[in-house]
Amino acid sequence: MIVKLASGPLKTKYGDFQEVLYYDGQTESLALISGDINNQEDIMCRIHSACVFGHYFNSIECDCQEQMNISQELIQREGKGIIILLNQEGKGNGHFALLNSVKYKKEGMKQADAYEAAGFRKDNRDFSAAAKILKDIGVRSIRILTNNPDKVDTLAQHGIEITGIKEIIL
Repeated sequence: MIVKLASGPLKTKYGDFQEVLYYDGQTESLALISGDINNQEDIMCRIHSACVFGHYFNSIECDCQEQMNISQELIQREGKGIIILLNQEGKGNGHFALLNSVKYKKEGMKQADAYEAAGFRKDNRDFSAAAKILKDIGVRSIRILTNNPDKVDTLAQHGIEITGIKEIIL
């Protein structure tokens, strides 16, 4: 289930987007749309998870904000595209897990391993809501901006055609 709740214009430093708010029965997700993407093919797309540290507090310990900035810039250069922001803080484990994983990250662990050391799943995210949003908008195929093969696999399993993958290199 995915329900469109509301939409409206959003002006950013990277240009104008249309913001669309969705609800899947448990949590809200946002789609930021640039240009006309309805019934279009090869749409540049970023599936992005929320990050309190990076997005709100400008943490230098994660690259979430940089990935969002790069995605918005690439989409604006392209002239059309979509960013789907999923409410999946801490790789889907929540902010509590993120706070509890910090001490392990400071010991040199990768973030996923730090979550596991703190008693959580390495990656608890679910990208199926993004597939439902893409279908609701009517996107026929995407070129995804990601370094995460799980996003690609989940979208493909839900019938989203992926015509290209561009890794975000920082």
